[in-house]
Amino acid sequence: MPPVNRQYSLALEALAELKVEVQTPHPEPLPIAPALTAVLAELGSFPREALFLGIASDGLPVLLNLHDPVPGPVLIAGDAGVGKTAFLTSIARAVELTHKTSEVKFGVITDHVDEWEAVRNSLHCLGIFSSHDTSGQDFLLSLASWAHGSARGAQSMLLLIDDLDAVAKFDFNALQILRWLLSRGPSRRVWPFITLNAARYGQVISWIPNFRTRIFGRIRDARFAGALGGDIASALDTLQAGIQFSLRESGSWLRFWLPSS
Repeated sequence: MPPVNRQYSLALEALAELKVEVQTPHPEPLPIAPALTAVLAELGSFPREALFLGIASDGLPVLLNLHDPVPGPVLIAGDAGVGKTAFLTSIARAVELTHKTSEVKFGVITDHVDEWEAVRNSLHCLGIFSSHDTSGQDFLLSLASWAHGSARGAQSMLLLIDDLDAVAKFDFNALQILRWLLSRGPSRRVWPFITLNAARYGQVISWIPNFRTRIFGRIRDARFAGALGGDIASALDTLQAGIQFSLRESGSWLRFWLPSS
């Protein structure tokens, strides 16, 4: 796919060159990343199996092939306030803008349902479910039933869970269903995307090996970064909070930007 035009490349370069001075009493505001709608319009149409995640520094899109189960479920880890929820909402908005409902739909389990009002009425949205009651657990059951069905066709379902720590407190049956979705979901077109506050990794450490693909926002503490799969080369402490993420690809680290909503 072609890179975004020079306007967006310049914006990305400005983001990449930004240096935050810790001791500056009144730091300059962060530059604004290109808007999601503008970026997608510039990139043009995507294959039906391509899920847009962000834009690399060279202006090329970072995509996930929904018809290839190899990457497995996706963990999005980072410090508090680095944009993990914004990452999930960006995925949901990108689905609305790039896919038909017959191709991709999504459902959300979250502690904070009010943060998802912007997409609640989307035709692609299966629902916004609270992790504080049984609705989230019921949604996991419905997804598992769909995944076991024989009429899935080419449609994919995205399971967006905002906070692994919250769903890890579900009852035993719901947790067994979640484990099955993590191990078998992508091969049956159910894709879990789950966020985690890096500081709380110890509370859900038994779940971490389930995630083949891990996307990182900024993590300042090297101990947390290392426990979650980061290394010295990843330099996760230098990522720009709210707009920059990183993932390991073919043995190296790929940094990319989250377009603004």
